Amino acid sequence: MRIDIATLFVEMCEAVLNESIVGRARRASLIELYCHNIREYTADKHRRVDDTPYGGGKVMVMQAEPIYQCYKAVSDKLDKKPHVIYMSPQGGVLTQQRAIELSKMECIFIICGHYEGVDERVIEEIVDEEISIGDYVLTGGELPALVLVDTVARMCDGVLASSECYEEESHFDGLLEYPHYTRPETWRENKVPEVLLSGHHKNIIEWRQEQRLIRTLKKRPDMMKLYKPTKLDNKIINKIKID
Repeated sequence: MRIDIATLFVEMCEAVLNESIVGRARRASLIELYCHNIREYTADKHRRVDDTPYGGGKVMVMQAEPIYQCYKAVSDKLDKKPHVIYMSPQGGVLTQQRAIELSKMECIFIICGHYEGVDERVIEEIVDEEISIGDYVLTGGELPALVLVDTVARMCDGVLASSECYEEESHFDGLLEYPHYTRPETWRENKVPEVLLSGHHKNIIEWRQEQRLIRTLKKRPDMMKLYKPTKLDNKIINKIKID
């Protein structure tokens, strides 16, 4: 998979993308990540990429042409149109399901806006979808873009040890994740649940599923409205309600 990020702050993005799991995957060529400075695609001798908005306003707007030229340079190199995403508080909120779908794409081009945003015409011209990471506003699209890259890249082949590393996590199948424990067996008089020490694989699986359902019911009842429980799930849910 290849992901290109169009940004005014390349160093900021590179500092994150070169670290941790994503950084290791990048160095191992499991994923291709490129950051492009939008200023390099402006014809302005001062490398300006913004201007005052038509209709008035105190905050500047990013111009369409530098963004378009950055996109065109990447598209020409790929010899195809990548899937273009504009990080915007007006977009659909990022979900695990959407991240799964995006992880199966070959090429993604992410636009990071700044100031008051970008000229609407470039959105209409090249953007395939707008994505938000929540109903709030940040100073720029870099942090949302990095969040998107992280959640998408970790599901690409080889980035994590196996698909089990993310398939049992919160939100992957509509439930929250079960609790985890590690050594020591007793910490501040709190003991690890006995079932996890039993070595009984079937009982552990059932306990973990029960914990997932309990957590989701308590913490995110809104998610349960969309979840399709199995017969075993329904038995556990009924037991939880009785208890």
